[in-house]
Amino acid sequence: MNTTANVLHKMAVERVCAEYQSAAVHELIDKGVLTEQETEVYKRGRNTNGINAPKHSSVGEYRSATGLETLFGFLKLTDRTERIEELFSMIWEYGEEKESN
Repeated sequence: MNTTANVLHKMAVERVCAEYQSAAVHELIDKGVLTEQETEVYKRGRNTNGINAPKHSSVGEYRSATGLETLFGFLKLTDRTERIEELFSMIWEYGEEKESN
């Protein structure tokens, strides 16, 4: 991709925020992409106590984003790099679809 640093920065910020991550993980769940074990790990991360959401996102969005980050951490720790790439690709495509609409 050949574009300005400003455009790349905006794209990055949009995709790392809690709102985007929350919407993306719900898309994965709705499509039935996650395994039973992955769903359990996501829910454990989502339901963790002591989460203080930033002002720009709701507590629900922030919790969902935390659950997604927990899932990626679990996959990394269990050396499932291929699965990380698969899920990340789906999440990235979700963003591409949102941008084109």
